[in-house]
Amino acid sequence: MLTSITRLVGATLFSLVFGTATALAEGKEAPESIPGTNKVTAEQAVDLIMNTPDLVVIDSRKSSDREASGWIEGSVALPDYDTSPESLAKHLKSKDTPVLFYCNGVKCGRSVTASNVAVAAGYSKIYWFRGGWEEWTGKGMPVAK
Repeated sequence: MLTSITRLVGATLFSLVFGTATALAEGKEAPESIPGTNKVTAEQAVDLIMNTPDLVVIDSRKSSDREASGWIEGSVALPDYDTSPESLAKHLKSKDTPVLFYCNGVKCGRSVTASNVAVAAGYSKIYWFRGGWEEWTGKGMPVAK
């Protein structure tokens, strides 16, 4: 029974990840929303960071993107291809820990993929910063290096 559940979860995660990667590779933008998440703007992300002490901010970009342009201060580098229920559990205390995912922006699907993994793994306080790094830097928000 456990093996069947594990296979089902794995197949679901594969479908979510593969579907997102394929859609964005075809030049489409990230979806307007992700079921199970709360979409936020740069200003809302700042508010969450300032007012949610246990918030974990996850940078879903490749390490080369992070190294080249910087990151949101305090964010955890966890690229989408390394995001799994196990890797999330290493950074999040419980399924109720608030978590904010971001990547390069609306033409990047990395935070979509990572958010979908968190939803499928049962996390309940997921925030998705759709505009990502492009919106963050475009609005002159602080950058860590």
